[in-house]
Amino acid sequence: MSLWSEKVLQLLRRMNSFHSPGSSLEKCLRFEVGGQQVGWVPPNVVSVLCRFPEVFSPPHGGAVALCPGLDSLERRSAAVEAVLQELRDGGAFACLKGWRNERYAVMPRYCDAPLMHMERAATSLFGVKRYGVHVSGFSRDGNGNLSMWLARRSNTKQTYPGKLDNLAAGGLAAGCTVKHTLVKECEEEACIPASVAEKATPVGTISYTYEDEDGVFPECQFVFDLELPSNFRPEIGDGEVQDFYYYPIKKVKELLASEEFKPNCAMVVLDFLIRHSVIEPDSEPYYQEFVASLHRSL
Repeated sequence: MSLWSEKVLQLLRRMNSFHSPGSSLEKCLRFEVGGQQVGWVPPNVVSVLCRFPEVFSPPHGGAVALCPGLDSLERRSAAVEAVLQELRDGGAFACLKGWRNERYAVMPRYCDAPLMHMERAATSLFGVKRYGVHVSGFSRDGNGNLSMWLARRSNTKQTYPGKLDNLAAGGLAAGCTVKHTLVKECEEEACIPASVAEKATPVGTISYTYEDEDGVFPECQFVFDLELPSNFRPEIGDGEVQDFYYYPIKKVKELLASEEFKPNCAMVVLDFLIRHSVIEPDSEPYYQEFVASLHRSL
């Protein structure tokens, strides 16, 4: 196995750690809302939720559920929000220090109607699915050679400061469409006009579930390719990015095996390299493992 392949496999294993032997999966309780599972609650979180019996029913049958009386999106969202604010004020969980006042929709599958809304910073405590949009910006020269735009995250970002990122990316807030989020993030982060951003092509999703000290992270990213004119230059917008780089695809591939990338952005780039035949099954023995690891069931 090449060192590059080993590094990429390590990345993919880390990003799918919740499904690995020895993970907390067997210890977690299902999180149920309205009789439907929407997440996984780690044991240390379950013990804290038991202090709020008016919101969370006692653990039963391997699950922790919202009380049946909370029977609407509005009631559920308000009740859980009150609990989370109390836990935030009390310093119960470190992840709540990153409170963003940004709500995510909570539902069993993306195609389902939301059962409630939840503060983004709290979603890992309940292991609810998070969705986002990532844009791979690229160009070709006269010979068809690929180059890709990468962003360097600001050093003041709450998560992965200073790491390499895709051209534009962002979480899917409650009530926002994928297309709206795509255009908004392109405009805000890279000053890409809506007329250009709207030409991005949807090319699929990547999905994975990892865990760390903040909880469980089942995530799905809607992936877009945006082919740009060779003279195009993104500009720093809202300050979430400190620099942009335009690299030949060979250099981008090399960087994947470094610690330079925000991990899920590296997965988006890996997906791009596979789809554009930069990585091929006859030259990469772990091709199938790569593909499977980019599309794990949530």
